[in-house]
Amino acid sequence: PPPPPFQAEDGIRDPESCLVGSEMCIRDSPMIGYVVLGTNDLARAASFYDTLLAEMGVTRMMELGDRGFAWAAAMDKPMLCIMTPYDGQPATVGNGVMAGIAADSRDQVDRIYKKALELGGSDEGPPGLRAEGGDGFYAAYFRDLDGNKLDVFSYG
Repeated sequence: PPPPPFQAEDGIRDPESCLVGSEMCIRDSPMIGYVVLGTNDLARAASFYDTLLAEMGVTRMMELGDRGFAWAAAMDKPMLCIMTPYDGQPATVGNGVMAGIAADSRDQVDRIYKKALELGGSDEGPPGLRAEGGDGFYAAYFRDLDGNKLDVFSYG
């Protein structure tokens, strides 16, 4: 049998527009706790993300031994982690893998995208409205210094 529909007490902001299994369901608590991107040069990656994420007031929250670091707006918010692979093999970029960074405004999307390119990141799509994200989805795409693909976006 199909799962029961979500109820308002589940944290859905607009239960009438929520379809089970749909991206239209927005919960008050995040589904994703953290995303890990691989690096082969931890010092270089740390410098890139320290500077890039400072554009949105995000700071380094955790040191993960000698293998990596994590950034977040607060300890109870989703984190972006950069790590060397656990198996000791070189980090490689996943085809079709992308991490999305939520921005507060279109202006912040523009600033983060520009900063990423200034820091040596590569362009994967300039800031603009994107039909695939629905009405008001404004996004820019870039790759970090290790080739990991990121998207910075805002709605509205």
